[in-house]
Amino acid sequence: MTENSNNDRVFSIFRELNHIPRPSHHEERVADYLCRFAEHLHLEYERDARNCVVIRKPATPGHEAADPIVLLNHMDMVCVGMSNPLNDPIESYVENGWMKARGTSLGADNGIGLSMALAVLEDDSIVHPALEVITTTNEEDGMSGAAALSKDFLRGRKVINLDSEDYDTITTGAAGACLQFHRIPIKKMPVPNDMHRWYRIRIEGGLGGHSGVDINKGRCSAQIPARTILEAICQGSSIEVADIEIGEANASIASKGEMVIGVADDNTYEFLKELLDSVNHTLHRQFEGTDPNIVCRVEECEKQDTVIPKATLMALANCLAKVPQGMVRMSEAMPGTVETSNNVGRIVAEADHIFVSTHTRSFIDSDMAELSQNIAKSFAAAGAESEVVMSAPAWQENQQSAFLQLVSDTFQDTLGWRPRMVAMHFVLEAGFFVQHYPGIQIASIGPRIVEPHSTSERVELKTIDDIWQVLIELLKRLS
Repeated sequence: MTENSNNDRVFSIFRELNHIPRPSHHEERVADYLCRFAEHLHLEYERDARNCVVIRKPATPGHEAADPIVLLNHMDMVCVGMSNPLNDPIESYVENGWMKARGTSLGADNGIGLSMALAVLEDDSIVHPALEVITTTNEEDGMSGAAALSKDFLRGRKVINLDSEDYDTITTGAAGACLQFHRIPIKKMPVPNDMHRWYRIRIEGGLGGHSGVDINKGRCSAQIPARTILEAICQGSSIEVADIEIGEANASIASKGEMVIGVADDNTYEFLKELLDSVNHTLHRQFEGTDPNIVCRVEECEKQDTVIPKATLMALANCLAKVPQGMVRMSEAMPGTVETSNNVGRIVAEADHIFVSTHTRSFIDSDMAELSQNIAKSFAAAGAESEVVMSAPAWQENQQSAFLQLVSDTFQDTLGWRPRMVAMHFVLEAGFFVQHYPGIQIASIGPRIVEPHSTSERVELKTIDDIWQVLIELLKRLS
């Protein structure tokens, strides 16, 4: 593969990473790789109980007096489109100046940034201060790695975060987030005697995407048609539901899902067909311009042994009707930026409960807390238990600081243009770092990554080269 890069080592490291499965909660093999990487270079490193790794490299000789610099990334990725994410490698390819993956998410979020940081460690020709390359775990599904970092894991107080997808910006702030898991109890029942025809309803073709940066693009979460179908089924029909599985990841807009249902006679099947025709007509009308290919299909499937009680299905539908999906409010202080949102990531029928994940984001911590609590109350009314899996604070830098101005000047002098400084409606670990390490300053930069957390994820090669040049020059100036 030819990337036409000014630094081929970044791409070769990225290919190595993409042969190491790294879904959230299963980063042990990547942590092993990072430790071996450090040992090969004879560099000091630490690995904590959650597999976060920091690798330290001394300053270039003559630059020992400069403040140490931290390069921040995370090692996990959202594995979309993978039948076996614990074992399947990612097959990447280049097309028209973009790197993509065949049928899966690419892992450029945050594999490209991590590859850059490791390439810096490997290249002794780069002038730099003392470096700490820290790579955290479970950033995509709870940020538990960053949340549990010890107070002495980092020494530096200036951080270049390479986990950014907006090439022409310096991210100087990020929304806070609250990830909750809700469990509605189920007591499954034997299949009624007259239930003899079984079908699988597939919701497919949605664009999906990142539940932060894509949340205001008007895309259709698969839970929307699923809720409509559930409501219709619960209103007096003789259709039974045996299984539900909606969404791929807690941090993604659900692009697909399926429900296994049973019918007793031809009349009930005709009702089902009419229902799906109506749902598809509504989807086409409502999302023609933003998510045109999402559709519901039906196919025959195997016989089931148990079904979910209608009362449980209605409780689920009622909860989903009360929980916001998508943008809740735009920011007045930051025009064009989503202030508060919520996304229903996954809905899965387990043996004794229906699992639902919700991901609430806001730049105002009190608003995030209030909305999260209201969502939990809605589920509590249905007899569900709710668990806060992650609550990350919002983060905002002083855009006039000397550190951020230096980053901006480096873009101007290296690439000939000055980036915007913006706060983004995704969640970064920066909020935890600000809590753990007083006085820390963070600038987030990165190449152009489009459609992260989806099978359409891609990264523009030229922007990788550009950010690499900015990074190398910035380290030189900081030294």
